[in-house]
Amino acid sequence: MKRLNLERGKEELISTGGNHACGHFLREAARRHLPANFQQRREGAISDRDILLTMTGMLSNSRTDFVDVDLYREDIVFTHSFGINELPAEPTLRQRLDELPAQRSHDCLRATNLSILQGRSFQTVRAGELDLVPVDIDVSPLDNSGSNKQGVSFTYKKHDGYAPIFAYIGAEGYMLDHELRPGKQHCQEGTPQFIGSCVRQLEALKLRGRCLIRLDSGNDAEDNFAHLGDQFWIIKRNLRKEKREQWLATARRVGDLKTDTREGKNVYTGFVDHLKPGGAKSQMQAVSVAFEVTERLTDPEGNLLLIPEIEVNTYWTNLPCTATEVTRLYHDHGTSEQFHSELKSDLNIEQLPSGKLCVNKIVLLCGMLAFNLLRTLGQEVLVRTHLAPVKIKKVRRWRLKTVLQNIVYCAVRVIRHARTIKLHFGKTCPWFNVIDDIARSKSCPT
Repeated sequence: MKRLNLERGKEELISTGGNHACGHFLREAARRHLPANFQQRREGAISDRDILLTMTGMLSNSRTDFVDVDLYREDIVFTHSFGINELPAEPTLRQRLDELPAQRSHDCLRATNLSILQGRSFQTVRAGELDLVPVDIDVSPLDNSGSNKQGVSFTYKKHDGYAPIFAYIGAEGYMLDHELRPGKQHCQEGTPQFIGSCVRQLEALKLRGRCLIRLDSGNDAEDNFAHLGDQFWIIKRNLRKEKREQWLATARRVGDLKTDTREGKNVYTGFVDHLKPGGAKSQMQAVSVAFEVTERLTDPEGNLLLIPEIEVNTYWTNLPCTATEVTRLYHDHGTSEQFHSELKSDLNIEQLPSGKLCVNKIVLLCGMLAFNLLRTLGQEVLVRTHLAPVKIKKVRRWRLKTVLQNIVYCAVRVIRHARTIKLHFGKTCPWFNVIDDIARSKSCPT
């Protein structure tokens, strides 16, 4: 076996050449919606825009610690791709994020995110005769155990952390919006306002059709319904004090019995229309309720159960389709757990870097931009399968980790000549044709 020797060369090599394609989706949106500074700065100071773009770029590379900014000190690809004029040092990054005006920063970052989503095509779901864009709203705690960060407290997942609420759009799972919340905050607190904000953003996107908003039983509250606009929706009901035996009796009376179940298992589906989300005394009109009631008389092996098992699932909805379709569409809401996983694991945003809640809110908003940049990049790859070096399975989306591994983490050699910078991908770089085509496309504004 030949001996391997390590030497430091003189060439300028960068390990994340795929940032060139990733950053294209951000630069124009940031130019339009992120002001250079939110407040007057001394002459020569790094701009607020550069601070936010640096944080977004780092998160797009799955780098969450402030100290990681020093890894990009000599990375011309990173700074150029994300439109950064001057890269801050780690202390500057910390300090300036802390100084940013909260509300204006939030508004500008959300406007930038909306601009990234503008013009994207979102995969729909079928509901009866309708094709609807799904919008999944859900709370997913971030585990920050062992820290003393502001806002970190005991969550319903039985660990210390934050309890942010997220909204994802499309079957691909783009992030429409989110709100970072203290861990102890109840999932319903502030949710009506969050739903209203999401609906306004959906209207701003000017989608061709209507959306299907899906929420779980933690958000079964009358206050939410007034903020849903003219969209379609499914909200899983909390049975509270309702008896399963009564629902079984109702299902036997007005429901349809499924015929494709095993012996000893009866499944009834149907609708009831006389229930009100706020209870009988509510001034709100009755809302249609889809139900799926399962009665198990035997176990899967055919053994008779001494006490039959009754499982009841009910959903508030305004969908013009069958109860079976409502149930199927709600179960698809569980896909949002995969989106949570990508954010936490693939982008490494489980542990937020600052001890201050206000800073972490801005960081997570930058994380939303990074999430959508990589999602967009992945979807652009999927429409270029003919250029891919391997056969790509027909899938709805690429996981963010796959985008990072295949596209972003591509080594390049940087060649500077006069005022021109060339990126030389390796002769054997398998994804060069895909990256080059994406970077040249009109969908990537320069």
